[in-house]
Amino acid sequence: MSDDPKTMIRIARDGGGEEHPEPVNLGERVRDLRKARSWTLEQAAQQAGLARSTLSKIENGQMSPTYDALKKLATGLQIGVPQLFTPPQRDRINGRMAVTAFGKGQRHATTTYEHELLADTLSKKQMLPYRARVRARNVDEFDGWVRHDGEEFLYVLTGVVKLYTEFYEPVEMRRGDSAYYDAAMGHNVVSVSDEDATVLWVTSLM
Repeated sequence: MSDDPKTMIRIARDGGGEEHPEPVNLGERVRDLRKARSWTLEQAAQQAGLARSTLSKIENGQMSPTYDALKKLATGLQIGVPQLFTPPQRDRINGRMAVTAFGKGQRHATTTYEHELLADTLSKKQMLPYRARVRARNVDEFDGWVRHDGEEFLYVLTGVVKLYTEFYEPVEMRRGDSAYYDAAMGHNVVSVSDEDATVLWVTSLM
């Protein structure tokens, strides 16, 4: 490795091609990775198995680490060695956020469920979160299986439900229980408690 801490690194992509050289300050990169974990110099040095003074010199560009030291750094930071020389891709951060006050989601009622769509102000979401009141008491109330693309996460908020799926035995679920399943597999949920149960569903939009 060059003694210049700002050595030009060619970053190879998966396809084996190379981009134009990008200047990467190794010291700054290591410091940023350490601070992102809220570690002190002492904590990071212990994680990497290096002396505190050695890590300090690396961060301040006062020494060029050996490959063995680089491997220790990467292991301590729980990343691969190439990631030490890969600048963070800040351009991918879009900063989107949506807050939905309790009871203020977009409502959509059916004979079996009463859905409240959450974060409905965001377009092109990769997940569809919604709270649902489960009205159905028997699978016969459904017009066949519910099935759709993606994967789904179910979390019971109140009451007791029974989750019916196409390939598994029915499962009774209480408050705090959760299930993750392939949404293309037929599934139905019914309340088995005296009151209508409420659940949180999060569906991936694949």
